[in-house]
Parts: sequence; structure tokens; C-alpha cells
Amino acid sequence: MSSESLHVPREVLSAEARMLHYAITSLKEELDAADWYRQRADDTEEAALKRILLHNMREEMEHAAMLIEWIRRHNADFAGHLQTYLFTDAPIVGIEQAAEAGAADPRGAARDAAGADAVPGGGVTIGSLKGGR
Repeated sequence: MSSESLHVPREVLSAEARMLHYAITSLKEELDAADWYRQRADDTEEAALKRILLHNMREEMEHAAMLIEWIRRHNADFAGHLQTYLFTDAPIVGIEQAAEAGAADPRGAARDAAGADAVPGGGVTIGSLKGGR
């Protein structure tokens, strides 16, 4: 059982550390299962089987989301990172850079830094090279 693959003796771990380990291990298993179902669905030629596999994949995603929420509720460090990075359209790496620079609102700073010349993937252009001299 993978949840028994502790790196230190169980007796020295706090209950908090053990519960977090169980949640993280379970999250990894749910994400693996979602990945496996998706790969199998993409590889099958049989329509009914594909629908079942995709249904199962979505169930695993639901389980993963539930575990992420449990982790958020029980670990302030994870909660802080999730609050910083999730549910925004600001450039992800830009958020990290703004947070490391001490921005009060790293999500807003990252969005502002990207500006109108933002390129999907995090790059920035120099604007149009046509006309306008």
C-alpha cells in the first residue's frame, strides 16, 4: 500500500503529518487514475467504452478536487499557495515573480505586468513593427 511508504517511522510523525500524507498520497492516486482513464479513452475505438472511461476519469477528478479542498482546510501553507495561484487568468509565472518581489496583490501585479502585449505562454511582444513611426 503506497500510503505506508513513509520516509520516517510512523511513531515519530504527528497526527497532522500522517493525515496530510494520507491526503497527498490519495491525491496522487486519484490523479494517476484520471490520467490512466483519459489515456485509455483516447486509445479506444469503441464509443460506449470511451464514454464510460471518460465518465470514470471525471469521477477521479472529483475525488482529487475533494482532497485538494481537504488539504486547503487543514494546511495553511497549501491554503496560501492555492489562494495565490488558483482561479485567476493572470500569468502563473508572473504571479510567482510578483509574490517574490513582495507585491501586495501578486495576481493583480502579474496581470498588470503582462499588459496588452501579453502572449499566451507568458511571453511579451514589443508591439507591432508595421507603420506608426
